[in-house]
Amino acid sequence: MLNRTLVPESKQVNDIKFIAPQEQELDNGIKVYTINAGKQDLVRIEFIFENVNWQASKPLQAIGVNHLVNNGTAQLSARDIADKVDYYGAFLQTEYGADQSCIKLYTLNKHLKSVLPILKSIVDESIFPEQELAIFIQNQKQSLQVSLQKNDFLARKHFAHSIFGQSSYGASIDLADYDALQRQDLLDYYNATYKPENCSIFVAGKFEQKEFELLNTIFGGGWNNDKASVQNHIVFPVAPKGEILIERPDAIQSAIRMGSRSINRTHPDFAGFQVLNCLLGGYFGSRLMANIREDKGYTYGIGSAVVSMKDAGYFFIATEVGAEVCSSALEEIEKEISLLKTELVPDLELDLVRNYMLGSMLGSLENAFSHADKFKNIHFSGLGYDYYDNYIHTVKTIDAAQIQLLANKYLNTEEFSKVIVGKK
Repeated sequence: MLNRTLVPESKQVNDIKFIAPQEQELDNGIKVYTINAGKQDLVRIEFIFENVNWQASKPLQAIGVNHLVNNGTAQLSARDIADKVDYYGAFLQTEYGADQSCIKLYTLNKHLKSVLPILKSIVDESIFPEQELAIFIQNQKQSLQVSLQKNDFLARKHFAHSIFGQSSYGASIDLADYDALQRQDLLDYYNATYKPENCSIFVAGKFEQKEFELLNTIFGGGWNNDKASVQNHIVFPVAPKGEILIERPDAIQSAIRMGSRSINRTHPDFAGFQVLNCLLGGYFGSRLMANIREDKGYTYGIGSAVVSMKDAGYFFIATEVGAEVCSSALEEIEKEISLLKTELVPDLELDLVRNYMLGSMLGSLENAFSHADKFKNIHFSGLGYDYYDNYIHTVKTIDAAQIQLLANKYLNTEEFSKVIVGKK
């Protein structure tokens, strides 16, 4: 009989196995990366396109195309697309990211033959009807007007712009940008981006050779889109240091977002920086949560993160606190950073973070889809699976002295941009 008075034995995660994809190529050169796993007749197919042709004067081109690409083609109206996808029990979504745009399809294998031609029409002959564009502009402007009243939204917007400038990573989008958006802008961007030369396909689920041959039959030929494009490569302005205060006299809470441009996944310090970040504010038991939420009661939540993108990385701390304690919260944040730079982390605390990070990594590999997501992280960074080997090794072996060195190297608060929206 199970003795419930005994605490279960705790063990560190030792071995994490990743499923590497099979790499194939369609007749037109599109690379297909397949994680063929799982017993259910379900598959996820992602068409991922690199963002190109960035123009600061037209910051909504890529976003607008990604939102509207499935809202009407030469053969199908937006209603037709929605009805057909729904009829086959499939799910179609688009996602816009800082470096890539994605069209993602979930479907049962038995319906692939019926659903894939819909997707082909979307990537090859979307027409961006004026009516759909007008609805998009109206809805987005209304959403933006609501968001501009929220302190946390303003803090994110001004922080990104402060460290990345008017680039695709930090463009400050205003109502006037929606008014300026034209159908021809969308067509130009679509024809330059959604083409075989700029596409990679990632498949996860039950996907055998016969499914690959079907994919090749439908997508392996030429597409209509062939406009010239230039890959985005971003040169950033010098980021401002110090405080940016956006006063809102009636604010009950103040939003704080602070940090700076930093390293990305390709840097050898990145894994160690992730451990440091976890200690500071990367999980519920972090120092920032223990101090500013649990001890001081200044906020419901506070956290920090290290974000990796193609041309840069950045570190940030974010929270919303009572307006009357904003200055005190800033002081406590500075205090916690200072402690990491001047005092060694106790072994017990570091072991807890190790177990949390390794457990999170293991828990994130629950199915074929999550294995595909892990592969995409390294693929678009130009890395191999040894990245994860190094990450796991670093989490297991990094010591308090190395943590302290990284804190002094990367947590330089005098270099931070500090955005405060509300009252201080």
